[in-house]
Amino acid sequence: MATISFELFSNAENVPIYLRLSIKRGLTPRAKTGFFINPKDWSNTTRLPKQNTSTNKNLTTDLLDLKINILKKYNVASKNGVEIDINWLKYNIDVHFGRVKENHIQTNVLYWIEHVINNAHLMENAKGGYGLSKNRLKSYKGLFQSFKEYQNKKTIHILDLNKMGFDAFKKWLFDVKKYSPTTAIKKLTDLQKVVRVASEFTEISKDFHTIKFKRVSPYDDDMDVIFLNENDIKKIEEADLKGSEALNNARKWLILGCYTGQRGTDLTNRIIEPNFKKYGEGLIISIKQGKGNKNITIPVLPKVKEIYEKGLPYKISTQKLNEHIKTICKLAKIDEMVMGTKIDKETNRNKKELRPKHEYISTHSGRRTFACIHYRKLPTPVIMRVTGHKKESTFLEYINQSNDEHLDVFLEYYQTQELKERREPQLNIVKNVSNQ
Repeated sequence: MATISFELFSNAENVPIYLRLSIKRGLTPRAKTGFFINPKDWSNTTRLPKQNTSTNKNLTTDLLDLKINILKKYNVASKNGVEIDINWLKYNIDVHFGRVKENHIQTNVLYWIEHVINNAHLMENAKGGYGLSKNRLKSYKGLFQSFKEYQNKKTIHILDLNKMGFDAFKKWLFDVKKYSPTTAIKKLTDLQKVVRVASEFTEISKDFHTIKFKRVSPYDDDMDVIFLNENDIKKIEEADLKGSEALNNARKWLILGCYTGQRGTDLTNRIIEPNFKKYGEGLIISIKQGKGNKNITIPVLPKVKEIYEKGLPYKISTQKLNEHIKTICKLAKIDEMVMGTKIDKETNRNKKELRPKHEYISTHSGRRTFACIHYRKLPTPVIMRVTGHKKESTFLEYINQSNDEHLDVFLEYYQTQELKERREPQLNIVKNVSNQ
């Protein structure tokens, strides 16, 4: 515990008053307060001016105010791990009396989330360059709104984000907001990034670097994506779209999504004419996926080639395309009742509910449709090269299948053994008994 005392170091007529901050043995910085006094007016008992004049009484009040303020500053600084020395003491005495302007470093969390948003173009990205993508920027803006709601009328500071602070926010995300694990963990890891940025300017919790969250695969969200089967696709191809150019254009994008395995912006931004390349007698599409920054090569399948030769669809926004896709699927009577996840307009959160299948189909469906309609028809690693999955176990979970190759191996082995036994001649030993 720190203590403060005031001292004189001379018996001259007018001497400076020093403040001594005693923290522990060997660490007792002292600095001038800026006040002077005649030693005759100083009490060695109270270590304050004698209360014999109004001037001395006012001086005592000023010194006691300074003492209270420095102790408060010390408590905050020591909690933050700030080095306390003579320079720190001189600076805070001068700040107290307004002799220098305090160098305020913002410490509240919302300030630093906003700092990341405002400086998005300067932030390092996952691709090794600078500048956050629109989706990452949107993610931080969502974090700002969530954290603002979470802290309510309180002000939570960067230093408050220790393990306990993160656990409290995590509990709120799961239990109060009822976010999916993917969404909740994404907000928590985004908040960790904010703290790392703030750490270059201000103190952070000592246990921050021990805070870890279980990685949630982005494919977990894909598990709720509803896919189309080949019969659905046929119905979509044959649907009467009432001569709508916009719907016919969107239908092309949907078919391309189902037979290239790409979704969202990868579909509309990368399935374009310059990316179609000759490959032997056929064609391939060579692209770099936005998610994961992965180079992939896609075979141009017959339905894709047909659209390519007749003319690729014109580009539209993903949002508009998703609206058109739902209309197309409704006209095609893709209305089987299925359980899926959709944003609830009232709560603005995902809600799982039984609805007609066409309500769930979007550009996101293309990738899973591609994987499902080709599974067991082509080797799994070959399909994964197009969808961009890295692990077979993840891919199988994605299409809701288990790895049952071992069953085929066992069954094939025992069927082979059974056939062998049937084909082998059965020789019976006959014992000849001679007549006696």
